[in-house]
Amino acid sequence: MVATVTLNPAIDKTYTASTLHPGEVNRMNTVKNIAGGKGINVTKVLRQYGYQVRALGFLGGYTGSMIEDYIKEIGAECYFTHIKGSTRVNINILEEDGYVTELLEPGPFVDSEEFKRFFEDFSRAIEDCDTVVLSGSAPENIPVFIYHDLILRAKNQKKKVILDSSGKFLIESINTCPFMVKPNILELEALSGRKIRGLDDAIGAALQIGGRGIPHVVVSMGASGILYVNDRKIYFAKVPPVKAVNTIGCGDSVVAAFIMAYDQGMDVRDILKHCVGISAANVTTFDSAVIPMKTAKELINKVEIIKY
Repeated sequence: MVATVTLNPAIDKTYTASTLHPGEVNRMNTVKNIAGGKGINVTKVLRQYGYQVRALGFLGGYTGSMIEDYIKEIGAECYFTHIKGSTRVNINILEEDGYVTELLEPGPFVDSEEFKRFFEDFSRAIEDCDTVVLSGSAPENIPVFIYHDLILRAKNQKKKVILDSSGKFLIESINTCPFMVKPNILELEALSGRKIRGLDDAIGAALQIGGRGIPHVVVSMGASGILYVNDRKIYFAKVPPVKAVNTIGCGDSVVAAFIMAYDQGMDVRDILKHCVGISAANVTTFDSAVIPMKTAKELINKVEIIKY
C-alpha cells in the first residue's frame, strides 16, 4: 500500500490552442477537466499499474467532490480531510508548438481545526502503508514545517518517505532526510545554494544534498534526462526522442515509476530506465499522468544509462 499526500490538489482545466497571444482574445480548440495535483498524478500512475494506493490531502467544495469521485473510480482509497473552502482550479494551455502555459490558483484557506484533523487522518492512514509520498505545494496559510513534521511522523512508523516539493516547503523539510527526494534543476539550485550550469554542476549539487543522509537523490532534468545519486553510485539516464504533447505530470510519473521499480527489487539501472520510459511516455498524450503502456514499454528499452 502506498499513501499519497496532495495538500493542494486541483481540477486541471486543460485547453489546447494553436498559439497563445497574451493580451489578446484567445479562442481555445478543446477543453478538458482533469483531476490534478502532484500526489493525485502519482496515484493515477500507480493505479494504472495495479498498485494499491490511499490518497490523502485537503478537499472541499464541488471541485473537491469531483476529485474524490475520480479517485474512487480508478480504485484508490480516499482518506481526504474535508474542508469548508473549495479546492482550486488550475488552467493549463497546451500550444501546438509544445509550449505549456500554467495559471495556478493559490488554494483554499485551511483553518486550525481542519489542519489538526489532517494530522490525525495522516497518522491513521499510513499505519499499514509501506511508502508515503509527499508531493507538491500547500495552501498559502499552511505552515512551512508541515512536510518536516509529516516526514518525521512517517519515519517514526518505519515508512519509506518520498518528497517532491519546491520552495520553502522543500527547503524546510530536506534535513529530515526522506528516503528519496526528486528535485528539478531549479529546486536543486535552491537546496544546494549553487548555480547549475551543466551536468557536472548538477552532480556536485546532488552529492551535496545526498550527503545530508538522503539515500536516493533523483534529479529530473526535463528533456535531457534524469540524474541519480546516492553515496556510492552516480548515473545519468538519457531520454529517448519523443514528440512532446503535454509535459504535465512527468515528474510525478518519475516518482511513481521509482516506487514500482524499487518495490520490484530492480537495480539502479533498471529503476532509472523505468523512471525515464514511463515519464517520457506521459508526454506523448493529452491527458496528464495517463500512461500509454505499450509506448512506455518501448521507451524503457531505449533508455541509455551512463555511469559516472
